[in-house]
Amino acid sequence: MPTVVFTDVVGSTSLFEQLGDEAASRLVTQLTGVLSRVFEQHGGRVVKLLGDGIFVVFPQEGNAVAACMTLQSRFHEDPIYPPGSQTQVHVQMGIASGEVVEIEGDCFGDAVNSAARLADLAGAEQILTTQTVWDALLPMQRAALRSLGEIHLRGKAEHTHVYRVEWQSGRDMDATAMGVSIHAQRKPLSLELTVAGMTRSFTPGTEPLTLGRAPEASMLIADQRVSRVHATITSRGGQLVLADTSSFGTWVYFGNQQEAVALRRTECFLVGSGDIVLGCERNTENAPIVGFSVRQA
Repeated sequence: MPTVVFTDVVGSTSLFEQLGDEAASRLVTQLTGVLSRVFEQHGGRVVKLLGDGIFVVFPQEGNAVAACMTLQSRFHEDPIYPPGSQTQVHVQMGIASGEVVEIEGDCFGDAVNSAARLADLAGAEQILTTQTVWDALLPMQRAALRSLGEIHLRGKAEHTHVYRVEWQSGRDMDATAMGVSIHAQRKPLSLELTVAGMTRSFTPGTEPLTLGRAPEASMLIADQRVSRVHATITSRGGQLVLADTSSFGTWVYFGNQQEAVALRRTECFLVGSGDIVLGCERNTENAPIVGFSVRQA
């Protein structure tokens, strides 16, 4: 089935601000050149460049996933740095499959929209995909995908079952059809939380992190709409799970999505970056907002 891949450079706006248009454009051109070559080597067709990213169509799901995993591994092992910086450039990716309509060289369809939304949702070095892609993969290929549960994608009426592709699970290039060993140890996730301009980093373990009004909370939020222990974040099976334990609910906004996942004594997986809003929706006056960012430790 036709499979669409969208890629974006993480933080490209700040790159142009820091480097200037000419230097940033050269860097992005170098990066998109690498992306294009690897995608084409895996049978993909570059539909168009998107400034800081690429829109690619593959004839089938397995090649698309393998290409994305190869690229993330390559950037990890041979990183690209902006001039004068020690912080490497990261790429986020989304993959979706379904009917694709081509009109005058451009492509349209639900898969195109879904792949773009997944790329927006993904964090640095992450690849996100859908149930349709999972269904089409071979059993040994599916082993590299980890379920993140139901997530709302902007523009979709129903929630989408989203999977994260575990491209860092190994380096034995002959071990599976995806080109990555499924037996090596996965790296833990780290979590950054930001409240009122103050950022703290956590490496979640067996004890839950707590968000709330209680003085002993891991992240203290002094607001009457916030319960003493409003929400908890735990590590479960290599993923971060946010659980609402409050009186008034928790709203989670992923990436640049305007619609939230509303939690009322329920839970969801945290992926990429976004906002956790405690006790009210984000557009409420002086809403207690906790920014989050999930990364590989």
